[in-house]
Amino acid sequence: MPPLAFHVRHTPNRPTEPCGMSITRSIRNSLVPIRREGWPFIAAFFVVAVLLGLLWQPLFWIGLIATGWCTFFFRDPPRVTPVDRDFVVSPADGRVSAIVHGRPPAGLGLDDAPMMRVSVFMNVFDCHVNRMPMRGRIASATYRKGKFVNAELDKASEDNERNALVIESAHGPIGCVQIAGLVARRIVCWGKPDDTLEAGERFGLIRFGSRLDVYLPAGATPRVAIGQRAVAGETVLAEFSAAKDAVVGRTD
Repeated sequence: MPPLAFHVRHTPNRPTEPCGMSITRSIRNSLVPIRREGWPFIAAFFVVAVLLGLLWQPLFWIGLIATGWCTFFFRDPPRVTPVDRDFVVSPADGRVSAIVHGRPPAGLGLDDAPMMRVSVFMNVFDCHVNRMPMRGRIASATYRKGKFVNAELDKASEDNERNALVIESAHGPIGCVQIAGLVARRIVCWGKPDDTLEAGERFGLIRFGSRLDVYLPAGATPRVAIGQRAVAGETVLAEFSAAKDAVVGRTD
């Protein structure tokens, strides 16, 4: 009986990564990036913690916890945005606080015709990096000073400090308004007029508690319910499709 023949496939040697480098890469990949705009605040929190610790040691640990919160606040995690020209994705992390129809603020530069407004309220523990709700060209960006009342109140749309973008989308002009809240004192917007950005792309930041309002033209159907948690760049707030009914929320 002839001996059995075995065929061995040789593969070229592949460089192996040292164990230490592999662990370092895994740790680095698991860390959430921090926005560069936050580092001055994080440093200031830490310096204050050290100074307080010189006065009384327990104050240092309290300040260190506050520094950790500040670092957490300025996180900028990656997001996976659904690619569909009919989807309106959330521009902010937070809770859907309103889905109403009404006239947009006069300073926004949109028509006086009623539009659907979806509001997302961000508390001080939410990620505050803002993302584009749809692909489009920024037609205008208008900043207006104002009050700092609770951003959950409906009158915050008119009274509070805000920065309003008008975006020319495939379904017509939409409004995206950054509204400062009770604690927020600074709105940052990187998007400039004539910039064309993709849905889910970063365009701004609000520091320490605020709200985002999205104004949508006729044809948009809500895909969220009041009280639902939204994730910036991922949660679909609305869809331009008349063939489907609106979402109805249910609390267990």
